[in-house]
Amino acid sequence: PAAALRPRGPRRCASSPAEGAPSASVRLASAVSRLGTTEMASEDEAELSLLECRVCFERYGPGGRRRPRNLPCGHVLCQGCVWALGGPEGRRVECPFCRRACGSSETSDCLPLLQLLEVLGPECTSVSWALGRSAGREAGPAPAGLGLRLTLGGWGSLVNPTGVAACPKSGRLIVAHDGKKRIHVFSPSGSCLQRFGERGDADNDIKYPLDVTITSDGHVVVTDGGDRSVKAFDFEGRGVLAVREGFSLPWGLDATLESEVLLTDSEAGALYRLTANFKTGKLKKCQMIRSRLISPRGVAVSHTSGAVVVIEHLKAPGLNNSTRVKILSTEMDLIGQMDNFGLSLVFPSKIYATAVAFDKEDRIIVTDVCSQAIICLGKPEEFPIFNPLISHGLSYPMGLTYMANNSLVVLDSGDHSVKIYNST
Repeated sequence: PAAALRPRGPRRCASSPAEGAPSASVRLASAVSRLGTTEMASEDEAELSLLECRVCFERYGPGGRRRPRNLPCGHVLCQGCVWALGGPEGRRVECPFCRRACGSSETSDCLPLLQLLEVLGPECTSVSWALGRSAGREAGPAPAGLGLRLTLGGWGSLVNPTGVAACPKSGRLIVAHDGKKRIHVFSPSGSCLQRFGERGDADNDIKYPLDVTITSDGHVVVTDGGDRSVKAFDFEGRGVLAVREGFSLPWGLDATLESEVLLTDSEAGALYRLTANFKTGKLKKCQMIRSRLISPRGVAVSHTSGAVVVIEHLKAPGLNNSTRVKILSTEMDLIGQMDNFGLSLVFPSKIYATAVAFDKEDRIIVTDVCSQAIICLGKPEEFPIFNPLISHGLSYPMGLTYMANNSLVVLDSGDHSVKIYNST
């Protein structure tokens, strides 16, 4: 079983993620990115590796004993195997692949695998079907004028990253991930400036970050799925505010020009506006501004028109693993919406959106894990159009933002990296 998660070559124990074997999500993304160009036998073997725990060989599932869990070394096991390896008291778990020991509390959900399971659905066992690919299909080239300038992170530097944001003034990039220090700050040139946000149970520690944004006054705001809170830090890593009351599962974030924060609550089906004086650490108001949403996650606010876009993950009976792009006015009135079925009638392939942003021209940009692409859906008043911006070189695009110089930043959770694209 270990061979499925180990790179080829001599076996060695891992003292840090950078020294150990790639995680299951690395194998996940590399195998998925090859689907459509490999032989059927290779596809079957890759899909087995992706969807099964490599200890008990049971298929991963969204909950209970089959839920995929990250170990600190980067390997992924199902929750049942974590419990079994921890013994009756469940205090220490020894990784069966690299032998690194950890506490049960140090494990966390493997979000890339969980989101892939959402795309697949309970009845589907084919990764290639879920991602809308067929044998022999190849991704087309990126449109002229948009080129990859820089790649940051990678396995060991970032571990299963879940959110990315750009500082509008300094150009610094903030990435939330599953490392020991949850927040990683990069300079515009790609050098590491700071790491903060310890994994732990203290007031300012971060258990499991889901998304991150940066306010115009220079504060980093994180949604923590571990204790269902929203936490704010300055750029030195000092915690300035923690809001723990009233949320069911805070998820997506974006900041307005006035340093207000828009926040989705996935379990409550709501959109909140959070207003605070981050310099003094005082919460002014946390107001629900839209309810009756279906599992909202990604959110973006236009700095031009004030329009808001929310990505809903539809789980109602009869809706099979679908996402919906919903556009709201500044008054929270519905401007337009379209789900996977409607988009498939307009566009040439199935779209499963995971993140959203506005570009400088007020166009809606989404990540699509089905085609492993970045797609422009047009301005709110012309939604939806179909314009692929990036159609190759991505494994599992999970986050999206724009820098002040209009560089497009894509968080690729598949290979644990941040990719920056410039117009040429």
